[in-house]
Amino acid sequence: MGEHHVEDGSEPGKLRAFMRALLNDLRALEQMLDAGRIETGVRRIGAEQEMFLVDRHMGPAFVAPEVIERVADPRLTTEIARFNLEANLTPRTLSGDCFRRMEEEIVEIIGRVREGAHTLGAEVLLAGILPTLKRSDLGLGSITPNPRYLRLNDAVMRTRGGCIRVHIKGVDEVNVESDNIMMLSSNTSFQVHVQSDPAEFVPLYNMAQAVTAPVLAAAVNSPLWLGNRLWQETRIALFQHSADARSSAQQARGFPTRVGFGDRWLKGSVLEIFREDIARFRVILTAETEEEALEVLARGGVPKLKALGLHNGTVWWWNRACYGVGAGLPHLRIENRVIPSGPTPLDEVANAAFFAGLLLALPAEYGDISRLMTFHDAKANFVNAARLGLGAQFHWVDGKIHTASALVLEHLLPLARQGLEGQGVESADIERYLGTVEERVRSGQTGAQWTLKSLAALGQKGTREMRHRALAEAMFQRQCTGEPAHRWVPIRREGPDDWRESYRMVGQFMSTDLFTLRPDDLVDLAASVMDWQHIRHVPVEDDEGRLVGLLSHRDLLRLLSRRGTGPLSGEPVTVRDIMKPNPVMVSPTTPTLEAIELMRARGVGCLPVVEGGALVGIVTAHDFLAASASLFEERLRSPPDGRV
Repeated sequence: MGEHHVEDGSEPGKLRAFMRALLNDLRALEQMLDAGRIETGVRRIGAEQEMFLVDRHMGPAFVAPEVIERVADPRLTTEIARFNLEANLTPRTLSGDCFRRMEEEIVEIIGRVREGAHTLGAEVLLAGILPTLKRSDLGLGSITPNPRYLRLNDAVMRTRGGCIRVHIKGVDEVNVESDNIMMLSSNTSFQVHVQSDPAEFVPLYNMAQAVTAPVLAAAVNSPLWLGNRLWQETRIALFQHSADARSSAQQARGFPTRVGFGDRWLKGSVLEIFREDIARFRVILTAETEEEALEVLARGGVPKLKALGLHNGTVWWWNRACYGVGAGLPHLRIENRVIPSGPTPLDEVANAAFFAGLLLALPAEYGDISRLMTFHDAKANFVNAARLGLGAQFHWVDGKIHTASALVLEHLLPLARQGLEGQGVESADIERYLGTVEERVRSGQTGAQWTLKSLAALGQKGTREMRHRALAEAMFQRQCTGEPAHRWVPIRREGPDDWRESYRMVGQFMSTDLFTLRPDDLVDLAASVMDWQHIRHVPVEDDEGRLVGLLSHRDLLRLLSRRGTGPLSGEPVTVRDIMKPNPVMVSPTTPTLEAIELMRARGVGCLPVVEGGALVGIVTAHDFLAASASLFEERLRSPPDGRV
């Protein structure tokens, strides 16, 4: 089934036909399992490498389809946004130099993508979340022109009533609404696939669930989103919120999301996962199938189970069961989706080796994990790892609480080494990759921690956007060296350059930490707020956050001159009585020069910034003065005509 055949799952006739195919696929899989027709005795590992494309200013570059066309490599495929893409790496037998060859392939394919991207003025950056992403980058104008993504967007938004809300609390807090699913494109990951025999799938899958927390704690690389410091691995919360297809009624009764960790240990077989996915999650994408799975099976063939694969691709468990066919043989594998992209290929493969080594060693070491740990603890460990990284604490199989660092260093890394040694992985590679994890954990510098330390070192120099661009530039420069993230030196310089690029649009430097008033507030309050906060303009908004007016220091002075007394005496006066209704306003994408001309022409010292009807910021004459002062300082300190 080509992606161009994917359809919206709301048309009744097509939905019924697809559901029949989906149920037949599941029956065919059941028959193959019963007859022993699924490949056994082979352990393979593979991965999917997702990446961002960035422009020369480290912002997203919307050129992925063009890059794929120019590179013409069958391993490359699109992702939901035009600024990220995916490479499907070659599956390899999990032994010998498989991890070294995986790393070499990542470097090789990134090199090929870079060559194609350079012709379009773009680069490749590995990051869990791109630090320079802006809210305006996450609209439907950024979606890859592929029917699959458009249908997925339509289906999810229809069930959500046209609105998705993302609310995440960390050091900062973000609360964003969207009328599309493009917030998904903020995330890129390094998804690891480990092949499993059918008979061992249940214990291996349960073990994958248990070890995901410590693996993630050591791998975190996504602490920022839209400029906010959130979780150590913000992707986890962001993906769950932005792909939440539950109706309000389903949310009210605690129905699970399509992105999640699960709620219990697996007991029966892999069929338990697929059956629950079909029973719980309605079909949102359909397609015409090219085969009838049971008929193919009856002829002695190997069905591709594409209906099952399509539905499985719209349920995003953090550890996902997958069916596939390779070299004519059907197989099962576990796909771990929690590991972020970056900071370097070496870091990614180190995380993959740690995960695989634990899966190989722990079943023999622990036996049935479900007898040693409650699922509640496994899930809580996972959430703690995403929030806190190496600062997390875990309830482990011994009934004790361990810090993430101590558990990894003292217990899990030695076992992972045993697992890889027993599988015949080369000793030099075991040391290279598990040694990288060990050094990272001992240093305490994950990719997330490097990011936060660097951001703190930049202080308040320049605009927030300039600091995030400097962060991405430093990330890119260090990434190109190939040195793992625990050896990266945090940014030390005072601040970023290139003022021109950071002041092109109002949204790049507007103030967002606003003090606002309501129309019925007393002028006494307005005067006090202006005095306390040393501000001369206060936006007036209604209870829905819509801008309805603007109050300035000049308005208060005018009231004072009319009454002959201060605003704090006489009959009560409200903000509504003296504010300017329907003030001149701009959007975040208004060009800076246009905003300056507007302020001059209208004789105003302040422009509220509105997006989607809601107040999102304010820009004042003082902001332009501060920018001008910084620019003068930079220029006057530079040698004239380049002379020193």
